[in-house]
Amino acid sequence: MLNKIIQFSIKNKLVICLFTLALIIWGVYSAKKLPIDAVPDITNNQVQVITLSPSLAAQEVEQLISFPVEQTMATIPEVQEIRSISRFGLSVVTVVFHDDANIYWARQQVGERLIEARNQIPNNIGNPEMAPISTGLGEIYQYVLHAKKGFENKYDAMSLRTLQDWIVRRQLLGTPGIADVSSFGGLLKQYEIALNTDKLRSYNLSIADVFNALEKNNQNTGGAYIDKKPNAYFIRSEGFIKTITDIEKIVVTRTSGGSPVLVRDIATVQLAMPRNTGH
Repeated sequence: MLNKIIQFSIKNKLVICLFTLALIIWGVYSAKKLPIDAVPDITNNQVQVITLSPSLAAQEVEQLISFPVEQTMATIPEVQEIRSISRFGLSVVTVVFHDDANIYWARQQVGERLIEARNQIPNNIGNPEMAPISTGLGEIYQYVLHAKKGFENKYDAMSLRTLQDWIVRRQLLGTPGIADVSSFGGLLKQYEIALNTDKLRSYNLSIADVFNALEKNNQNTGGAYIDKKPNAYFIRSEGFIKTITDIEKIVVTRTSGGSPVLVRDIATVQLAMPRNTGH
C-alpha cells in the first residue's frame, strides 16, 4: 500500500504539489481562526438566576425563592443539572445545560420560566433576574475614576461615584465584548427624610402616609395639546423630584382647616450620611 502511494506521488508531482499548497493554505487559515487564551474557559454551559432580598435570612431565601425557581427550571429540556446557593439576602440558582445546547436558546427558555417563577414568589420578597452572559473565568477589567489635578475639591468620592453610575457606566453598556458593568467603591448619594415621630402623631399620620405622598408626587404627567396653527402646544405637568427643596414642599395631608402639611413640617430632609460601598 505504501509503495503504491509513493509511486503515485512520483508519477503525479503536480497533483501532490497542488494538494500540499492547499493543505498549507488551509492550515494558515485555521491557525488564524483558532482561539488562543492563556487561561482557557472551561466553564460548562450555564445560565444563572440571581434574586436579591435584603430582608430575608438564608432559610427563608431557600424556602421562598430558591426552591420555587429550581422547581420552575426543572421542566426545561436539555437541562443537565440545577444547583443553588441561598445566603442572607441573596439567591443564586445555576441551571447547567448540555454542551451542545445554544446559550441564547437556553437563556430564552429560562426567561420564559422566570415569569412563572415570579408568580410563585410572594410579593415584595424578590425579583429573580438572569445574570449577564459571562462565566467565572471571563476576563474582568477594572478601572478607577480620579478627579483631574486641580479639581479634587470639586469632585469628591460621592461625585465620582455619581459620575460612574450615571455617565461612565451607561456609556460602556452596549460596547461589544462587555457583558455588564458593576460599580463598587466611592460614597453612594442618598436623600434622607428623618421623620419626627411627635409631629407625625400630632397630625395623625403614619409612615405609610409619607411613603404614599412621596410616590404620588414624584412623576410627570402628559396631557393633550392645543392646536394654534401653524404651531401645536403640548401640555405636560412636570413633577419629578430634583432637589431637596422639592421633597420638602410635597404635601402629605391637609388639616381640618384646609392648611397643607408639607414634608418639611414633619421631617428633616437632607443628604444621608455617605455610605462606602467598597469591598
